[in-house]
Amino acid sequence: MDPIWSGTEQAMLERLGRRRAELKDSMSSLEHALASPAAGDASRWTDRVQVALIGLSADLRQHVDVTEGPEGLYHDLMQTAPRLAGEVDHLTGEHTVLRKAVDGLLTEVRSPQAEQDVARLRDLGTELLATLSRHRQRGADLVYEAYEVDIGGDT
Repeated sequence: MDPIWSGTEQAMLERLGRRRAELKDSMSSLEHALASPAAGDASRWTDRVQVALIGLSADLRQHVDVTEGPEGLYHDLMQTAPRLAGEVDHLTGEHTVLRKAVDGLLTEVRSPQAEQDVARLRDLGTELLATLSRHRQRGADLVYEAYEVDIGGDT
């Protein structure tokens, strides 16, 4: 990282990179669970998807905290790069949509009908993963535009 940054800014970007990697890992876990076979034992499939969604929900909540919190990325951006306020607002709005989508899918996977609805749940999960992926890309672009640094988090 650039040595002219404050220790607080550098720590925030490092925390953001860690959260970004954890979110990607959770997304990969959900993708793996969704792609696993459901034939023969759909209840086991729904259990795997549910566990992956619980992990994703927790990591998404932490992502929102590190970006929207009082010491988070968006607070810092409004101080250092107010020109990016529109993109910050857009990403903040996406957080609400993403949380609702994760919670909604988790509710559906827990429903008694889930075992008969595997194909639809897979479609919803795949759409969620695509939306999350685009959100992560926009977030990385925002950080790069503000700080000229690739935050990584893809390992």
